[in-house]
Amino acid sequence: MNDPDLLFVTEEETTLRLDKVLTLRFPEYSRTYFQSLIEKNLVLVNGSIPKKSEKLKVGDEIEVEFAVTTEISIQPEPIPLDIIYEDAYLLAINKPAGMVVHPAVGNWTGTFVNALLYHCEKSSSDTLRPGIVHRLDKETSGVLIAAKNEMIQRKLVEAFAERQVQKEYRAICLGNPGSKRIEENVGRHPIKRKEMTTLQEGGKVALTLCETLSFNQGLSYVKLLPFTGRTHQLRVHMRHIHCPILGDPIYGNNSANKKWNIYRQMLHAFRLSLIHPATHQKIELTAPLPEDMQRLIKLI
Repeated sequence: MNDPDLLFVTEEETTLRLDKVLTLRFPEYSRTYFQSLIEKNLVLVNGSIPKKSEKLKVGDEIEVEFAVTTEISIQPEPIPLDIIYEDAYLLAINKPAGMVVHPAVGNWTGTFVNALLYHCEKSSSDTLRPGIVHRLDKETSGVLIAAKNEMIQRKLVEAFAERQVQKEYRAICLGNPGSKRIEENVGRHPIKRKEMTTLQEGGKVALTLCETLSFNQGLSYVKLLPFTGRTHQLRVHMRHIHCPILGDPIYGNNSANKKWNIYRQMLHAFRLSLIHPATHQKIELTAPLPEDMQRLIKLI
């Protein structure tokens, strides 16, 4: 997913309302816009949903997830999509590494949402309001689903939240993790606040099953099954077991990344299985591996 912006309250800001603080920090957006984000629970204070009247303290951590509202116009763009499934209700693509999923600060154009709006306008005479159901990190490739109307979006979001969608990832990692169950809480790093980490106390429960499919030259091709959907879960869990994902610039091994000349995480959302929210039939969506991963897998 797109990482939320993170900021910390200064002494001068403790006398101000939350929406006022955000307006001063991000003057390109209006106070009304931030009030809308707060109402949609897209602003957290110290990891919790704040009250409108909440008083801020020095050092409080504010997380802001910039989202599209009626105030911000997102333009359709003719960006090619590698479509692996489409019907009247939903669309699934094989997202390339490097594509941002949702518009946000610094990425209002060139995203999957811009491409999706263009595709839906072009392919239907009806007025469609496509919506994002889940997200992938910018440099993670693979299956990505979007809904074509609000009702389908709501049902799919609920299915993901209730863990009714089975997800399978493929990755290339350092070392040989074998087959294991990784159950370690994931939360914000206590010092590196823009990173996630495993935590003995606090954080959120996170569970991943890992299986090595092949191993050679110090690298493993692995299958990863996340049973929870925490931010950066797979990348953090693989680092925790000392088998970081190759190419990961944050949680990986810099010397190994340089050795292999890989600078984006070798992580791919390979398969999604779910019950179609309209037809109630089970569908299984698979995305072919990108070329950079295929080349490494041949070596392994």
